[in-house]
Amino acid sequence: MIGRKVVLRAEGLTKIYAAVSESGRGGLELFRGLDLTVFEGDMVAIVGESGAGKSTLLHLLAALDKPTAGEVWCGESRLSSLTANQAADFRNRDVGYVWQFHYLLPEFTAAENVAMPLLARAMGRVSALERARYWLGEVGLASREKHRSGELSGGEQQRVSLARALVTEPKILLADEPTGDLDGKTAEGVFELIQGLHQAHGLTSVLVTHNLDFAGRCGRVLRLREGRLEQVVI
Repeated sequence: MIGRKVVLRAEGLTKIYAAVSESGRGGLELFRGLDLTVFEGDMVAIVGESGAGKSTLLHLLAALDKPTAGEVWCGESRLSSLTANQAADFRNRDVGYVWQFHYLLPEFTAAENVAMPLLARAMGRVSALERARYWLGEVGLASREKHRSGELSGGEQQRVSLARALVTEPKILLADEPTGDLDGKTAEGVFELIQGLHQAHGLTSVLVTHNLDFAGRCGRVLRLREGRLEQVVI
C-alpha cells in the first residue's frame, strides 16, 4: 500500500453502550481496539451478523456518533474533537451517506431533495438545482427531476438518495445496506449503479451489506466479528 493516500482510518476504536439497569450491569461492548484503513479509490464491503456493530461503525466513521475510546481520522481531521456544528459541516463537505431507507422529503421534488445538502451550505438555488440535475442524470433519473418521492418507485427513490449523497462531491461514500430494502432485481440495478459511479468518479467507498454476492464484487471484504475486522475472501 506504499504511496497510496489514506482517506479514512480508525485507530484503537472502542464502542461500549453503558448499562441502563439499576444494577449497572448489562453494558454492550460492540468492539474494542478496532483498526481500519481506507485508501483513496478503495471500494470496501463490511459484512457480519446482525448486531455485530456494522451500522454503528459506519456512524462513527461519519461522525454521527463518538467512540468510547480510540480515534477516527478523515485526512487530517480528528473526528472526536469536532463540535456538533463542525461534525455537521464535515458530513456536508466530506461524506456522502446512503441509508437503507431513502429518507426523501415527500413535499419536495427529486431535484430539490438532491439539492438539499448544497442549499444547506448556502449555495444559490439556481446553482444547487443545476448540480442536482446533473447527478440525477448520473443515476439515470434525468426525466424524473420534477417528481416527488411518492411518485417514484423504491429503486428510483434510492437512486435519488444516492445522487443526494454524491451531489457535494464528497471525499468518501458511506452506504449502510443501500440495497437492503429493495427486491432482488432492483437491488442488483442499484448495486451496479454504485459500482459504476465508484469507477467513473474515482470514489472512495465503504459499504455495509448482508448480500455476500455484492460484497464479493467489491475490492476488499472485511468481516466484523467479535469486535474485530478481518479481511476475507468471498
